Amino acid sequence: MTTYPMSEDERALVAQIERFSTEVLAPDAARIDEKALFATVHLDAMAGMGLMGLNLPEEHGGIGLSGPALYAAVEAVAGACGSTASMLTAHFLATDSLLIGADADLHARILPDAAAGTALGAFALTEPQAGSNPADMRTTAKREEGGYRIKGSKCFISNAGAADFIVVYAKTDPDAGARGVSAFVVEPKKTEGVSVAPHEKTMGLKGGHVFGISFDCWVPEENRLGEEGTGFRTAMKVLDNGRIEVAAQATGIADAALQAAISYAKERMVGGHPIADFQGLQWMLADCATELAAARALAMQAATLRGTGVRYSSESAFAKLYASEAAWRIADRALQIHGGYGYTRDFPLERYLRDLRIFRIYEGSSEIQRTIIARGLLA
Repeated sequence: MTTYPMSEDERALVAQIERFSTEVLAPDAARIDEKALFATVHLDAMAGMGLMGLNLPEEHGGIGLSGPALYAAVEAVAGACGSTASMLTAHFLATDSLLIGADADLHARILPDAAAGTALGAFALTEPQAGSNPADMRTTAKREEGGYRIKGSKCFISNAGAADFIVVYAKTDPDAGARGVSAFVVEPKKTEGVSVAPHEKTMGLKGGHVFGISFDCWVPEENRLGEEGTGFRTAMKVLDNGRIEVAAQATGIADAALQAAISYAKERMVGGHPIADFQGLQWMLADCATELAAARALAMQAATLRGTGVRYSSESAFAKLYASEAAWRIADRALQIHGGYGYTRDFPLERYLRDLRIFRIYEGSSEIQRTIIARGLLA
């Protein structure tokens, strides 16, 4: 286990999650990828371990891990199966939205089941015309008969096809830009007018299904998270958390790639010697280990600020930007060390690379992270 600042109880729990990931998730990862099975096949087992409520405080039925411990837990899951980690962290985005933006009544109604894993969440922010700039969203929520009529569409929404609740961000004041965005809980299995398309056929994370959703539905006023116009602020706080979790997924997969490369280098013989004896290859491994350590250090800087009340938008952007880009380089070197075998599906390296590619795009592309960092510098 990587040394992160955790309590003894947290360390014991993370060790248990690592064993579960190694024994249950990892052996099934290739099958999930090959058949594009929804990672919810592991939902019951994960719920039984309390994984679905790792980010939620005990008062809402969760475990309430600290930022560093939560990072370590997500990293362990991702290192075993990227698709399963994607499903898990998408659920965290939804429950974080409620935790940050909703009132006590919504907390009591939704969060205990979410923490128990009996209600799966989705986070619906991205739209076909408003990906990197959510303030440009076109989905609207207009007051109607004691509630709101939500109309519009979202795309690339993880978990939507199986979700029991979806946190939907929509414009309650279309002329107010970001200040006109509000957030709502929509329960698709109980609400007419919610249509979910078949999941997208993606390059990687094939079991972390993403969907398009169309809305023409009514929700009661009590399903609004906070006051009108506070949705954008809630979403940005949620994404500060989510970007740390993307970094955790990236370093988890990168570590798996590095460990595979180390093992292969010790076993592969050329001219009577393991290729690990060759200095050029040793330097490749050293570069991988250095970049992985740097990514983790940046992520821990952000993770230790999580839950403290201190703003950490720049720190989470540092972590997400560097980890997502470094992880790609690490996995690419690891595949190179495997030679032609790394390019085959007999080894997991090609899957690691396919899974890693999305991390430079979703929850704010690398370019958006650079914009966030620059704004922080110039403020």
